[in-house]
Amino acid sequence: MKTLNNNLIILDRDGVINLDSDDYIKSVDEWEAIPGSLEAIAKLNQADYKVVICTNQSGISRRLYDVDTLNAMHEKMFRQLARHGGEVSAIFFCPHVNEDNCSCRKPKIGMYQDIIQRFSLQNDLNGIPVVGDSLRDLTGAVQLGAEPHLVLTGKGKLTREKGGLPPYTAIHEDLSAFVAHFLLAKQ
Repeated sequence: MKTLNNNLIILDRDGVINLDSDDYIKSVDEWEAIPGSLEAIAKLNQADYKVVICTNQSGISRRLYDVDTLNAMHEKMFRQLARHGGEVSAIFFCPHVNEDNCSCRKPKIGMYQDIIQRFSLQNDLNGIPVVGDSLRDLTGAVQLGAEPHLVLTGKGKLTREKGGLPPYTAIHEDLSAFVAHFLLAKQ
C-alpha cells in the first residue's frame, strides 16, 4: 500500500498539460490540452496516484485575464479529463508578477510548502515526482526533496538546451512518456 508521500505527482500546467504561449493562455478558447496529456493523468489516477497542479499564473496580475477566467479554463480541463476517467486533486497557483513581493512564485518554494501542508506530508516532498517544462518548475521542488522530471513539450526543449538542470533530472518527450516510464518503473 502506498503512503501519502509516494502516491502524489506534481505537475506544472502550461507546457505540460496544455499548449503554452509566450503571450500566455488567456481564455477558455486558448486552453488546449497537449495530445495525450489528459489520458496520461487518467492513467496515473487509475494507478492510485493523486495529481496536483502547481502553476505560476502571473497573467492575472498583468490583467491579461482574471481569476474567473482561470477557473473557467480549469473547468474545461476538468470536464475533458473526466471523459478519460481522470481528475486533479488540487490546483495551486501564484498570480503575482513581482517575485520580490511574493513567496510562492516558482522557483520559490511557497506553493510547494502549501502542498506539503494540504496533503499532510512530512515536511518535504521526498521522492515525489515533479514534472515541468522549465527550470523554475523543478528547482524549488527539488530543494524540498522532489524527484525532477523535464518534459520536452512547451519550453522543455529550450530548457534542456540551456542546461543547469538539477542533478538526476529525467527527461521525457511529453507527459505521456513520463507516465509510461514512471508506471513501468513502479511495477
